Amino acid sequence: MGIDLPLIWAIIIFFGVMMYVVMDGFDLGIGILFPFVQDRHERDVMMNTVAPVWDGNETWLVLGGTGLLAAFPLAYSVVLSALYLPLILMLLGLIFRGVAFEFRFKAPERERHIWDKAFIGGSVAAAYFQGVTLGAFVAGIPMRGHVYAGGPLDWIAPFPLFTGLGVVLAYALLGSTWLVMKTVGPLHERMVQLTRPVTWALLIAIAVVSIWTPLSDARIAERWFSLPNIIWFSPVPLLLGLTILVLVRSLKHEPRVTPFMCALGVIFLGYTGLAISIWPNIIPPLISFREASSPPQSQGFALVGTLFILPLILGYTAWSYYVFRGKVTGDEHYH
Repeated sequence: MGIDLPLIWAIIIFFGVMMYVVMDGFDLGIGILFPFVQDRHERDVMMNTVAPVWDGNETWLVLGGTGLLAAFPLAYSVVLSALYLPLILMLLGLIFRGVAFEFRFKAPERERHIWDKAFIGGSVAAAYFQGVTLGAFVAGIPMRGHVYAGGPLDWIAPFPLFTGLGVVLAYALLGSTWLVMKTVGPLHERMVQLTRPVTWALLIAIAVVSIWTPLSDARIAERWFSLPNIIWFSPVPLLLGLTILVLVRSLKHEPRVTPFMCALGVIFLGYTGLAISIWPNIIPPLISFREASSPPQSQGFALVGTLFILPLILGYTAWSYYVFRGKVTGDEHYH
């Protein structure tokens, strides 16, 4: 029995994208939450919680993109052709956010508000267009043979635009619970209070997407609601509801780590639900990951390097978070 290279690569890309969403999500979430905090020193603390680790989080985005090119070149060419504009806008947001992050700490006091606004705008834009890209991908990409058959603005549709808002809320939840875990004093209390409405707003967004998706595609409806699938997949929404309940209840009892762990659970379960809806298609609604695969020789060659570098990425990521564990106070500074 041979090694199933396409399946291994599908899992690697799924894992890489999930790690990016988790690792960069709370980072972007801090920028999204900036307008709700006006005190300069509290904003400094917010940024200091991610200052040692934020620029390493995009490693996972690079892994997902290069893995897609190496293992599924058809998907890479079609998805990028269909979604060039939202992806470029997302990357511009990430670049702008990164530049603002560095310049804000070095700018004179009278100019700092400019970089605050740039940080907010870059974070919101990056998160929103990630969501738009996800929504357009899940909604399906029209193809003629193995070529994209749509237009450059097909992604401007109600479902992708709504999923953009959903991802902004998801990252805001990751950001607020991260700050609950990493801060003390009035900022901590403000994040606890802010987490509650963000959680309920995200739950509404998840419910709307969960209803909208099967209503718009009969294949997805059959996937979720036919027997025995409805039994096998029912733990996903049930666990999601339970996780949100635990998150909300944990905010009442001097919260620290539990809200953030629950937020990660919510993101993972939502991501899993979307994966179930489109599996095994890597170009929804019709092209499976096996059809889009590169030759086995190419996948095998790329897999050797990936299996070597992946533990290194996980190792230095875990080490950096371990070194900078604990609470962040106003006495610590970013240089």
